[in-house]
Amino acid sequence: MDWRKIGDWRKIGDWRKVSAVAAASLALLALWASPMTAQAQAVAAPDGLRVVLCGTSGPLPVKDRAKACVAVQAGGALYLVDVGPESTENLLAWCMPMATARAVFLTHLHSDHIGEVGEFNMQSWVAGRPGPLVLVGPPGVEHLAAGFNEAYGPDHGFRNAHHEHGAVKLPIAAGLLKAQIVPPPASGTAVVWRENGLTVTAILVHHNPVTPAYGYRFDYKGRSVVVSGDTIKWPPLAAAAKGADVLIHEAQNADMTKQLSQGLTAMGNPRMSSVMADTLSYHTTPVEAADIARMAGVKRLVLTHLTQAGLPFYTPEAFTRGMDAGGPLDWRLARDGMTIDLPADSSEIKFGQY
Repeated sequence: MDWRKIGDWRKIGDWRKVSAVAAASLALLALWASPMTAQAQAVAAPDGLRVVLCGTSGPLPVKDRAKACVAVQAGGALYLVDVGPESTENLLAWCMPMATARAVFLTHLHSDHIGEVGEFNMQSWVAGRPGPLVLVGPPGVEHLAAGFNEAYGPDHGFRNAHHEHGAVKLPIAAGLLKAQIVPPPASGTAVVWRENGLTVTAILVHHNPVTPAYGYRFDYKGRSVVVSGDTIKWPPLAAAAKGADVLIHEAQNADMTKQLSQGLTAMGNPRMSSVMADTLSYHTTPVEAADIARMAGVKRLVLTHLTQAGLPFYTPEAFTRGMDAGGPLDWRLARDGMTIDLPADSSEIKFGQY
């Protein structure tokens, strides 16, 4: 395994922090000064699927990692799979084309996957999204959409009253969330979206007692990417991901989770120790995710939802130990800002970084 693929897990020095802040500030100034130019640059990639990892941690606070979020660009539109806390800030800092947002596909209704639904909806509306944002997900998504619509109602009214003048239009109807419920498909999969050559398929996964929970497959002009959502090792997911270019799969190291749980007990916090121990029953280990990727025959595997990435005892080597034992597999650990370009009608897979 080429460890250069993993990314830099070392501490970032103060000078790099200053540089990152300066770069983000300049990016925001560019966005405010010329939003159409900045957004046009963000979608200048060749036609195909473009994937951006906008949140790669689990529910624990991890420096430099937002909570679960994957952005997919296809056919001139922006789609998200989940939108966890801090992820919208990343999207704005990278000048993503927010006004082209069409839908958010929710894997399940855990807080680290839905925490910024309201903020992303508001920001993409203010950026110029012309119609409601569709919130696709399991039963209960209708209550989520209604709740955020009510909670952000006053905000939308204030922004409309203050900013809608001249050429700037902020119709309140365009700022709403519109729910699309995905009932559990009897066959395990169901097409839930078709638009401009893009097909999105919901895949029933196993995250009990969180049920139903879904992964999603995106197919566009001969290219494909699958996002697992949260799940145990689930062979039906491998079947649904068959032949995909990229599988983005959650991963949690069981040994590290046990170590954290034991440490919390030793520190006199049995409550959180119990909560951490419970997570062992409904997540996938890196080795198991590698098994699923081999079963599916995908070309690349990217591990995300890295709950332990910010813990003191975390190292990439320890986290991924044993992944290569099952045979050849091209895999990477996700990091916020990782990009994956899949040009249309091609076999090229190009990784980059914001």
